[in-house]
Parts: sequence; C-alpha cells; structure tokens
Amino acid sequence: MTDTVGPTTTTEAPEAKPIGVPEATETGTAEPPPPRRSYAKLAADESREDYSLRYAPHSFRRWSPSMVAGTALGGIAYLADFAIGASIVFTYGFTSGFASILAAATIIFLTGIPIARACAKYGLDMDLVTRGAGFGYFGSTLTSLIYASFTFIFFALEGSIMAQAMHQAVGLPVEVGYLLTTLIVIPIVFRGMGALAKVQAWTQPIWIVGMVLPFVVLAFEAPDAWGAFGSFGGTEGAGSGFSWIGFGLGTGVALSLIAQIGEQADYLRFMPAKTEANKRRWNLAVLAAGPGWVVIGAAKQLGGALLAFVALEAVGKTHALEPIAPQIEALKPWLGSFALPAAALFVIVSQIKINVTNAYSGSLSWSNFFSRITHKHPGRVWYIFLNLAIALTLMEMNMFAALNKLLGFYSNVGIAWIAAVAADLVINKRIGLSPRYIEFKRAYLYAVNPAGFGAMVIASTVSILAFFGLFGAYAEAFSTFIAAGLSLTLCPLIAWATKGKYYLARPNPVNGPDVEIGDITATHTCSVCDTAYELPDIADCPVRSGPICSLCCSLDAECGDVCRKEPAAGPVLMPMPTIRTATATATATAEAEA
Repeated sequence: MTDTVGPTTTTEAPEAKPIGVPEATETGTAEPPPPRRSYAKLAADESREDYSLRYAPHSFRRWSPSMVAGTALGGIAYLADFAIGASIVFTYGFTSGFASILAAATIIFLTGIPIARACAKYGLDMDLVTRGAGFGYFGSTLTSLIYASFTFIFFALEGSIMAQAMHQAVGLPVEVGYLLTTLIVIPIVFRGMGALAKVQAWTQPIWIVGMVLPFVVLAFEAPDAWGAFGSFGGTEGAGSGFSWIGFGLGTGVALSLIAQIGEQADYLRFMPAKTEANKRRWNLAVLAAGPGWVVIGAAKQLGGALLAFVALEAVGKTHALEPIAPQIEALKPWLGSFALPAAALFVIVSQIKINVTNAYSGSLSWSNFFSRITHKHPGRVWYIFLNLAIALTLMEMNMFAALNKLLGFYSNVGIAWIAAVAADLVINKRIGLSPRYIEFKRAYLYAVNPAGFGAMVIASTVSILAFFGLFGAYAEAFSTFIAAGLSLTLCPLIAWATKGKYYLARPNPVNGPDVEIGDITATHTCSVCDTAYELPDIADCPVRSGPICSLCCSLDAECGDVCRKEPAAGPVLMPMPTIRTATATATATAEAEA
C-alpha cells in the first residue's frame, strides 16, 4: 500500500528530553503530532488483503478446523506431481524412483509437522514464522525470495500443463493457453481467502472423480499394468534394479516440493484457537492440512508415473510426461471419444485449484519482501501481477522441458531453508536456545540472526557446489541430503555458539511469553494508523510513545530503530488493552464475513 502521508516518525530519539514529549518551536508552542498514516484503499481492505503482512487475528479466524483443512488440501490438486513422478521413474527406473519418492515424502512430512503447528498456533504465515525461527527481520527477506520463486516456478509448471490440455481439447496454441491460464486466476485471487475457500469447495467433487476414475478403469481394463510397471527400467537405460545415484538424484527432484508447506501455512494461519473442546479436531486438521498433503502428493507421483507408463507406447515419451495424454489413454476404454473432454476438464479444474493458491501465496511473499526493502506496501493484490508476469515468462520459455534440472537445483535451497526453520522449532526452542514463542515484529528482532540464516546460506552453498559436481558423482546425487544435514546440524550449533543472543533485540512487554493476557482478542489502537489490532500484532514504540502495529512499524523508514539500540530508549507507557465485548466480536466477525 502506498501511504497517503509522508514519513511519520523522527529520525532519532530526542536528546536529553523524555521520549515522546513534543519539541517546542521558536514561538514556544509545541509542534503538532505527525499525521496519522492512511493506507491505500486496496491495502486497507482486509477482506482482500487477508492480513498479508500481519498476524491473523482471532476475530478474523471464523472458519472451523475442518473448513481450513479442506481448503488447504484443495490447493494440492495440482498435476505437477504426475509429471514429476513420471519424470523420476522414466529417468531412474521404477525401483530407484519409488524409493526416492518415498524418501522425499518422509523428509517433507517430518519437517512439515513443527512448521504447520507453529503457523496454526500463532496465526502466522511462513515468512513471519521464518523471521522468528532463527532468521531475523531482514534475514528472512532471502527466504521470501526463495518462497516467491517456488510459487512462480510451480505456477508456470501447472500453467504449462493446463495449456497442454487446452491444446489437446480445442487446438488452442500453447502460447495463447499460457496467457489464458495466467489471466483466469486473477479475479479469484484478488478476492482473498474467502473466494479461495469457495472455489476449493465447489470444485472438489469434480476433482475427486477425475482423480480416481482413471485408476478404476485401469484396475478393470489393465489389471497386470502394476506388475509390469514394477519391473520398468525407465526410458534412459537406468534399468529396473536399485541405483544409489538414481535414488539420490530422484529424491532431489521430489524434494523440490518441500516449500509447499509454505502454501499450506497460508491457510493454516486462519485456524481457530485450540481449545479443550476442539483439541482433537484441531490436531487432526493441522496434521492433515500441514504435512499431510505429502501423503496424497507421493501417491499422485506414483500414480502419475503408472499412467505415463501405461500410455508410453501409445503416445511416446514426450507426451507421456504431459499429464493430459495419459489421462486420455486411461479413460478411453470406458469413455471412448468423450475421454478427451473429460480429461481436459479434470486437468483444467486441477490447475485452477492449485494456481489460485500459487498466485495467492506468491502475492503474500512478495508483499513481505518489498515492504521490508522499500518501506512501502501498495497492497497484496498488486503483487499478484508481478508473480504472474514472471510465471508467464517462464512458461513462454518452455521451462517444462528442463523440469528435472530446474527442480533438482531448487531443492538444494528450499530444503536448506525448511530444515533450518524445523531445527529451530524442534531443537532450539525445546532446549532453550531460542525464545519459546515466535516473535516476528521488527521492534524486537535483530536484522539478521546467524543461527537460521547462517545455517541456510552455508548448507545451500555447499549443496549447490555438490549439485554441480564439484565433490564427485555421489555428492552430486545426494546434494539435497547434504543441504538438509548441514542445515539441521548448523542451526542449533550456531545458536549454541552465540548463546541465542540474536533471537531478540529486546524483550516484548506487550505480548511476550511472560505477559499474562486475559483475553486473546484484547486490542491496542495503533498510534500511527489509529486502528485497533490484537496484542500479538502490537509493539511498544518509544518514538511514538505508545502502541504501534507491526505493519506501521515495518513501513517506518525514519525511526532509526531507536527501540532496539543500546542503551535502551527507556520504558514506554502503554494504555490498558481494550477487551472486546461479545457484541463487538460478533460485529467484527460479521464485517469480516461481508
């Protein structure tokens, strides 16, 4: 959002005077307080903005655990799994490919559990969790770029698959299909979480039927296909036996999906508060919607490889790797000439379901990145266009043809990031090397925390060098394992060596772990934008001499980070939090739903 006022804070704390006291002018009158920040219309509309740079308040989390989980799982309808699984098995053979898909799924599942629980518990997306889980305020800008690249790489991959389906169905040139697949998601993503939830729910029945039907047909029409598939040696001469090199390389390709937990987190942050009454449903929903996606994902990779194998002789290797062709071949025995439109409908629905999520998550990540770099935020919706423009460029460059190499390279960076965050949540927080809560606000964080950020940079650098063959064939094949192992080890080691110093620049007296809060919906009114926010989204600002919301704090370009400097700027006198009445809470919920 572009602010409608200029800078709203002073460049440094006043000298030899109490902070917050207006400075007298030459005429002896006190200077008026700086004007309130007013956000651009799109950025101020939380029904579209979806708290893109903020903590998701409890008053906004109006969905049930099952509704959030269903919406999150609707976003994994993508068919890239089909293409990735087929590519792995065709390249490395069934035995090595099967083992690599299962190994990658296990790693993704285990690292996803703590991240999913943290995002659901604290109401934060992946970018904000990363800040407080060992990376620091500016350290996580690099991971914002990594995550944004995940969303546009996979948007391009999914868009390519949709364009292929349109070309098969109606003869639409793929270049035109690329543009159409990009434009079609904009109206949905523009409207935010509410629209996404409706789209996922409405399209789910079509997707389930389309996903299951080809395998039902194969079970009746080609019951021996699985047995033949089990001895498949690939199309590149790998052979049907197990190969450590093939296993390592295949795992690296499958691990490119590890950043998908970030897209799941974009939904999980709207999970309602965990209570005694909903504890069991909450835990199951978080497990299913968080790391649980990879169980379905691994099954889809193997299923996609099977469909491609069955269609290989009829359509050839190139088309077998494009999910639309194997779908058509599988459905032909039962649907005949109707197999083409049925398969095209399934592919298009699947790709819309995932690409609205890719575009939505990308807009969140770009918002986080640019707000910290430029101290401006025109609104989440504008970054939709940036993300889609990059994805469209990749599609036009035919990135689908270099699938294995691109995803294998990306895995090294993605897993180093995710492993570092998981190590902080599972190890550092449990043994006291980092705070026992997630702190994401600029006012309390160091710019860079070497624990997570350093671990990720070192691990990804070493693994990328290995990926390009610097340390030999086996290190090249297992570069992603090197990235994961180094990151998991270095994060707690660096935190121990630095005694956890770089997690908090100062204690949080508003919503820290030692602060008792009687009502989770209690609010403070931001002294900059004059809007009430729940306490986890508020910091105490010595320059403003009162509360400041996390976004106004992030966008302040001239405060000089007084609150984090030594010696401390002094205590800030804060007003009493406002406790919402039942009527106010109901009104806020109604406004959010509207």
